[in-house]
Amino acid sequence: MKHPVDVHVGSRVRQRRWMLGMTQQQLAEKVGIKFQQIQKYETGMNRVSASRLWDISEALDAPVSFFFEGLEGEHSEQEKDAAVVGDIFADREALELVRSYYAIPEVQRRRLFELARVLSDAA
Repeated sequence: MKHPVDVHVGSRVRQRRWMLGMTQQQLAEKVGIKFQQIQKYETGMNRVSASRLWDISEALDAPVSFFFEGLEGEHSEQEKDAAVVGDIFADREALELVRSYYAIPEVQRRRLFELARVLSDAA
């Protein structure tokens, strides 16, 4: 039976990997394991040991705490906003959109951001 914490940590591994545009195979090679093990971690089927999570955090350039964000029982407004963002990043299309957005040069990206803000205010 999957433990909710293992599922959460696995989904955060997947989210961060996607944000970096990294495949399961690439992450597995950096960590020194088979990609099937990454699959099991990401689905919560296998629990990630502390030392393995350390290796994964190094490979994904994220602090270990990143993988536990959003697990607290009582949520402040800021934590609830972060949870919504986490839910958005569970969607593959949203991740691709964010990755593409940050690939745009900064000047054009700011213009696109302002356009999106104006369009959302008009809706």
